[in-house]
Amino acid sequence: MEFEVTHPFHPWRGQRFVLSTRKQNWGEDRVMSYDADGRLRSLLASWTDVDEPDVFIQIAAGRSFVRPDDLATLAALIEQIERSHGG
Repeated sequence: MEFEVTHPFHPWRGQRFVLSTRKQNWGEDRVMSYDADGRLRSLLASWTDVDEPDVFIQIAAGRSFVRPDDLATLAALIEQIERSHGG
């Protein structure tokens, strides 16, 4: 199975790689492949087309790079930080 790097700012965008394995590393869903020099490389699975496209990403059609649930998570994190610093 192959995958393509789809992240808009990644230098490998548009390149295809043979999927070696997929697993959780550092708490993240990652895909692994070997580069031309035989080194194992890993990328976030969400930066590739290994899964079906996210419905929000399809509808946004390149107009938004942030999903609403990611913004909600960020807002909750900011609120938590503010509370812990007396803000």
